[in-house]
Amino acid sequence: MAKPFANYIYKQIKKDMECAVENQQSIFNHLIKEGSKTEFGKDHNFKQIKSYEDFVQHVPVRDYEAFKPYIEKIKAGRQNVLWKGLPIYFAKTSGTTSGIKYIPITKDSIPNHINTARNALLCYMAETGNTKFADGKLIFLSGSPELERIGDVPVGRLSGIVNHHVPKYLRTNQLPSYETNCIEDWETKLDAIVDETINENMTLISGIPPWVQMYFDRLIEKRGKKIGELFPNFSVLVQGGVNFEPYKTKLFESIGRPIDTIELFPASEGFFAFQDTQKEQGLLLNTNSGIFFEFIPAAEIFNDNPTRLSLKDVKTGENYALLISSNAGLWSYNIGDTVKFVSTDPYRLIVTGRIKHFISAFGEHIIGEEVEAALQQAATEENASITEFTIAPMIAQGEGKSYHEWFIEFDNAPANLESFAKKIDDNLRKKNVYYDDLIAGNILQPLKIAVVKKNGFIDFMKSIGKLGGQNKVPRLSNDRKIADELEAFVVNKNELV
Repeated sequence: MAKPFANYIYKQIKKDMECAVENQQSIFNHLIKEGSKTEFGKDHNFKQIKSYEDFVQHVPVRDYEAFKPYIEKIKAGRQNVLWKGLPIYFAKTSGTTSGIKYIPITKDSIPNHINTARNALLCYMAETGNTKFADGKLIFLSGSPELERIGDVPVGRLSGIVNHHVPKYLRTNQLPSYETNCIEDWETKLDAIVDETINENMTLISGIPPWVQMYFDRLIEKRGKKIGELFPNFSVLVQGGVNFEPYKTKLFESIGRPIDTIELFPASEGFFAFQDTQKEQGLLLNTNSGIFFEFIPAAEIFNDNPTRLSLKDVKTGENYALLISSNAGLWSYNIGDTVKFVSTDPYRLIVTGRIKHFISAFGEHIIGEEVEAALQQAATEENASITEFTIAPMIAQGEGKSYHEWFIEFDNAPANLESFAKKIDDNLRKKNVYYDDLIAGNILQPLKIAVVKKNGFIDFMKSIGKLGGQNKVPRLSNDRKIADELEAFVVNKNELV
């Protein structure tokens, strides 16, 4: 029954593409109507809001810290604070550089998390005709589905919460087992996953690229075969959470043959976009799923009164910070990601980085999209492949002594590391005029590479208790907190190139 259902959903999504702005207006109207009955809505005079312009005047941009007083009231058991009643879950999330956050998921918002991943797979089926993968074994590398409680609200990792809502028709094909999924220690869990899946007919594998690669490495180590040979019917890789490009070469080398990939853009705050086609660049914005989107030009995100745009006013090629208001009770919430539209008919975008993940220690304001592109180009030219990397500023006294330090773990190192470093630097100078000026003006030295030992990033994540699951290494830091901890995993700190 997959084909007719896929075609039915695909037609609905095509229809939504044509009326994205109208759908956003309808969602906005509904959110304001329902939100006016909440404590937040009363605090912000929702009954006076008649237009988006009114909303901008009444509701300031917030991050989690600014929302925290409302979240604490919900945790204490108070109802109708951000949305009607109580949330049905709190998604517990924490970044590498921040503390624990409790993001509400409501009865109204849970379909957004569940149906979007389904829709991505159905769009793929409708476009390609490949439905056979649904008959094989499917694996979702995720966090533990075990839930705690805060008062009357269950609490867990988003991937674990979603695991409770996998449709029954997929349950019989889903791996790993519930017991294995509940293992907290990532390496113990990974070994159990390998044991459960190594002899199965795996057809779809899903997860964050670095942890999928770790799974592949364990399988290859155990059987000495490429993944495509081990799983001859494996045809779809579903991935998201980080930019795929730095991991793509090694993942496909591990597979040993081409397969289709589907990219997703989920977060604890909502499922924002998904790849709806294999033929076009970008992810389709989820414009009819309970979320109202706003966009701030990335250069203005730290301004006291930044420009705020609704969907109808965005342009292609510009970096925007993404804000959401949703039926989970989030209002003009800054999720921390930056995006760039590659199309406005339909509205497709790419994720370009994290607002907090940048380097501007010297006024250069380098973002993730720039460093990833500069590194990828150099790696292609030098026949190098990268396992993982991160960058931090090295601030030294005296003009021309400071530089950007790139911590890189290679799967296949370039023949000449000095030439490789120069190519990255030249590429970055072409992409960022401020960085170019700093190098040309002898304010900064060209970048230096610190080679991280094999499995060094895995060992680093393990050392800070963030190995596996949904955890990611930030590409960029504006301080040396991560860099200083990573120094213990560098091959030779005195041999920077």
